Amino acid sequence: MKKLLLIFLSFYFLYSTPIFAQDDLLDILDSEVVEEPEIVTATFKSTRIINGHSIERMVKRQLDFRINHRFGQLNEGGYSIFGLDNALINFSFDYGINDWLMIGIRRGTNKKVYDACLKFSLLRQIRGVKVMPIALSYYTDWSLKTLRGLYDLPDMHNAKWKEITPRFAYTHQLLIARKFNEKFSLQISPTYVHRNLANKGEKNDIFAFGFGGRYKFIRRVALTWEVFYTNHVTKDNAYQYPLALGFDIETGGHVFQLFFTNSRAMVEDGFIGETTSNWLDGGIFFGFNMSRVFAVGIGKHKE
Repeated sequence: MKKLLLIFLSFYFLYSTPIFAQDDLLDILDSEVVEEPEIVTATFKSTRIINGHSIERMVKRQLDFRINHRFGQLNEGGYSIFGLDNALINFSFDYGINDWLMIGIRRGTNKKVYDACLKFSLLRQIRGVKVMPIALSYYTDWSLKTLRGLYDLPDMHNAKWKEITPRFAYTHQLLIARKFNEKFSLQISPTYVHRNLANKGEKNDIFAFGFGGRYKFIRRVALTWEVFYTNHVTKDNAYQYPLALGFDIETGGHVFQLFFTNSRAMVEDGFIGETTSNWLDGGIFFGFNMSRVFAVGIGKHKE
């Protein structure tokens, strides 16, 4: 009997001890697992909310070719098919140098403007153990109006450099955004615009505060909105706050943006500083932005 008891105890300790040791080791490993931080992506589905830039950039080696249209005012009536006869067009190319820096160039028919921009990330929204509640980017734009006879300035082709410089305007923005969940995102955009030449009685410097957002109500369609409050708008002038409402429609590599706005200009110093149409008077323009992303070399586009 003593021999049987001794054999039983020997087997018990022989096989149970490794099991206990294994359980203890798993507990230690589990306790040392660290949750990886998650960088929040797709706060908006395009590099623009509507008129203004969003927090989004093209990632490394991705090229965004964009065509923007603004038609005439809806209150022009049936003769011009409620503004559809009159269109302004803007073409742009935005390219990702790397995952935090994007550059872009544009050409628009409104005042025959050329412009170049730069946007880079300062902070990214992060979820998990390490938290950053917002994303922050800096955006700047340099524009040149080349329309002949503009402000009684000399013809671009015959003017000297010092006579061309009044046609320049510069924009600086901080883009501060937060994606609250998969459906809802908000952005604020403190903005400074400097125009080398302004109309008589106007200031060269404009300060504005942009506010925009996105609400995704079905899988590939989202409601978007945007407004810029600016010190340029006063009771004794004809300028208005630029306001836009629209929809983003995702179709694979394309993003269509359909919207109504009271501004036809598509460059920052234009829609922030030159909007004169009033929503309440029917001064509303229908417009759309069409974006197509191409891979230039090896890279990936973040969905």
